[in-house]
Amino acid sequence: MEIGNTPNSVHLKSAALRVLAHPLRSRLLTALRVWGPDTSTGLADRLGTNTGATSYHLRKLADVGLVEEDTSRGVGRERWWSAVHEMTSWNETEFLDDPDDRAAADWLMRNYVQAKFAWTDDWVATRGEWSREWRAAANSSDYELHLTPEDLAALNQELHDVIMSYRQGKESNDGDRQRVVVIVEAFPSKGVTI
Repeated sequence: MEIGNTPNSVHLKSAALRVLAHPLRSRLLTALRVWGPDTSTGLADRLGTNTGATSYHLRKLADVGLVEEDTSRGVGRERWWSAVHEMTSWNETEFLDDPDDRAAADWLMRNYVQAKFAWTDDWVATRGEWSREWRAAANSSDYELHLTPEDLAALNQELHDVIMSYRQGKESNDGDRQRVVVIVEAFPSKGVTI
């Protein structure tokens, strides 16, 4: 799951891949990326887990450079944590030769597929709560193309570049700016029909 290099992105290596292939660790990293810095207590409350487990798994994520202690916050023994990068990528083919790496990459891919389904399902369930403008702007499309592996890689890179060009508004509060999830799926298919 990798397209090009992006600013504030980390490319997972074996150790980080294996650490991230864990349900709570994956959720913790996502929470810090979406909602910003927090304490283990705040994250435990938000994610419905306990502070001890949250603290332990935050330290595991820190050991591989995915999160860090935010020393600019907190008083006394209160420790704040933040994500080090906004995005994570990995290239599945780098992990084909090691069964444990392969298992971790497979778990991450399946976890990501479940998250994408949940995001899409949430949109479908709550779209009536959004304005007409947001509903008109949203899109769900699928296309069938006949490509070579090189064509597919080029297409994915171009789509990625276009999406990254829209990240400049992330910190801006002008207009009706909302968090938008863009899901790009492009892979070979044997013609499965639904």
